[in-house]
Amino acid sequence: MKRLFSPWRSAYIDSFKKKQKKSEKCLFCRIATEDRDDKNLVIWRGEHCYVVLNLFPYNSGHAMIVPYRHVPGIGDLRAEEHREIMNAGAKCIDALTKTSKPHGFNFGANIGRAAGAGIEHHLHFHVVPRWEGDTNFMPVLGETKLISEDLKRTWTRLRRRMST
Repeated sequence: MKRLFSPWRSAYIDSFKKKQKKSEKCLFCRIATEDRDDKNLVIWRGEHCYVVLNLFPYNSGHAMIVPYRHVPGIGDLRAEEHREIMNAGAKCIDALTKTSKPHGFNFGANIGRAAGAGIEHHLHFHVVPRWEGDTNFMPVLGETKLISEDLKRTWTRLRRRMST
């Protein structure tokens, strides 16, 4: 079995945990209450959740769907939150398909630290566009991930598309 590792990701997770301990304020709860969507890279807001670009993306267009309520697991969501999160996922995938034309997507949640959750106490879902051949030697050998588009440009394009 072949394995590819992304050691750069653990450095990000560790740095966030240090920041989290200092501030003790949940990043997703802070973003939910602020009226600074352009600075926070929020591309869409609904009644029960919002969609934000990942500041440390796996690929261009890597978005996260975050419920406003601070809950740790899927079983903690209410039916209306489930529905809106799934609808937001479909809307996000549609917007990314039209703006970036990926070959596929990863869609899901890392629940708990052992599963790779960087922010483990506030449930969130990842939407990661994927292109054939998007895994290359850079993250494996050089501990460097290439992101082909500026986050603000991605934010502008997706925000426009998700608003329609």
